[in-house]
Amino acid sequence: MGPHGLFWWIGAGVLIVAELTTGTFYLLMIAFGFIAGGLADMAGLRTGGQCAIAAVIALVSVFALWRSRLGKRSRNPDAARNPDVNLDIGETLAVDGWRNGRARAMYRGAQWDVQLAEGEPESAALYQIVALNGNCLVVAAKSRSESESESSSSSINHYH
Repeated sequence: MGPHGLFWWIGAGVLIVAELTTGTFYLLMIAFGFIAGGLADMAGLRTGGQCAIAAVIALVSVFALWRSRLGKRSRNPDAARNPDVNLDIGETLAVDGWRNGRARAMYRGAQWDVQLAEGEPESAALYQIVALNGNCLVVAAKSRSESESESSSSSINHYH
């Protein structure tokens, strides 16, 4: 292993350390290319072949990461509306009375401030939480078919 081979391994190490500070995985994919270049040097390929192999492996790795779920940015970056962040989103509650789009409702054993989402009616029997605005639940009217299927499944659960 000559000085060119050392370049590949030092470069891979630097990229891996840099990846630890960024957390994006893209630098790790490029480090795979550098490792492939180092392996090509150990196999006795010339510098041009080493660079070609390193480039191909790095490009294929970056493309594979980009196409994977890990390479995609979150489609719902707003934590107030993200059910992965706020487990209350999607849950159902009943609201007894509204006053200018605001109310108080019992949810999870406590009284919560509730705000009606824009354009939603105040006449629904059940509401679904669509977001959290601080300590206020933002709700939307739940459709009749969803309400009926939920009540029938809950009655089934009570009997079994």
